Amino acid sequence: MTEKRLPLEGIRVIELGTLLAGPFTGRLLGDFGAEVIKVEPPGKSDPMRNWGKSKDGFGLWWPIQSRNKKSITLNLRKEEGQEILKELLNEADVLIENFRPGTMEKWNLSYEELSEINPKLIMVRTSGYGQTGPYKHRAGFGSVGEAMGGLRNVTGFPDRPPSRIGVSIGDTLAALFATIGCLVALHEREHSGKGQVVDTALYESVFSIMESIIPDYLLAGYIRERMGNILPGIAPSNIYFTKDKTYIVIGANADGVFSRLCEAMEKPELAEDPRFSTHNARGENMKLLDSIIEEWTKTLTAKEALSILEEKGVPSGLIYNAKDILEDPQYKEREMIIKVEHPELGEFPMPGIVPKLSRTPGEVKHAGAEIMGKHNIEIYCKLLGFNEEKLEELKRNHII
Repeated sequence: MTEKRLPLEGIRVIELGTLLAGPFTGRLLGDFGAEVIKVEPPGKSDPMRNWGKSKDGFGLWWPIQSRNKKSITLNLRKEEGQEILKELLNEADVLIENFRPGTMEKWNLSYEELSEINPKLIMVRTSGYGQTGPYKHRAGFGSVGEAMGGLRNVTGFPDRPPSRIGVSIGDTLAALFATIGCLVALHEREHSGKGQVVDTALYESVFSIMESIIPDYLLAGYIRERMGNILPGIAPSNIYFTKDKTYIVIGANADGVFSRLCEAMEKPELAEDPRFSTHNARGENMKLLDSIIEEWTKTLTAKEALSILEEKGVPSGLIYNAKDILEDPQYKEREMIIKVEHPELGEFPMPGIVPKLSRTPGEVKHAGAEIMGKHNIEIYCKLLGFNEEKLEELKRNHII
């Protein structure tokens, strides 16, 4: 039995960012009940509204990135717009922004000024290089963060140029770290009663997941490079071709799991072979071991091989595309594909919520606002107390 109240209910978030990193942070907070109010400048929408594939003129990425959010318009380049934002922030807990450092200060919206209005305000700032340092004023995109953070150098095959991962991983990682920082700051505020700045850099977020590349270099003189589908010194952990011309992934590098793989291949003697009997030996003889495994997988269809491997308890799987994901019973059982009503497109499929909470799980209440400023009246009139005349005046002056 779940409780009706969502875990972040009562937290109000003002989201100023565009595209990926900032808005993805807002999405994650909204998934768990925070009231997220997305701000877009009048006449100039977040480009994410039109990114990716579209149907009937509506971008298919937008409803996912902007789910659960309310939409208002506000011109922060004008003093009147800045003052209205300050009124909003006096009623808010969190401000998300991912502009180039210095932009908020230029708009008279520095944290020092805002915290005087609302000392409990938490300001979540995501940028290419962070709010300090010699690079702080440089423009920063996720792709550059992936490169500078070290990820691009190890992605791809050794005989080819560095490659991009097929999703915007740099922005997403920054958003995840920004969300963690936001939740930590909210928890700390319970004790101190004070807000603070959460400063997240794209390149640092990428670098944080780069495992042991620094001690590898400084202490062992090794620079990790592109290795394709393998992990240096760790085997077997690769993709293997099958009889029906597809690939499966097998990860069996631990001693016990490798023994089970040998049983699955009906070659139990390999587990005792000195070339493969230890972790280090398997790493040194990786190419030979992979060739032996692929000789076996080529005699079976992917379904047959995976059935045998599953029976023996060997981690393995297909390399899924969207169609595979939709047909998989594990995705269905875990509600990882949900359908949300879209006002123009009808039932809209999107990823479910991660992580799963046993007592107060998150919820997607609605898809992203299909028009800019959809919630202007609700926010400006009901929350801030503006009357209709004030709202019309703001429209005439291009403030909203």
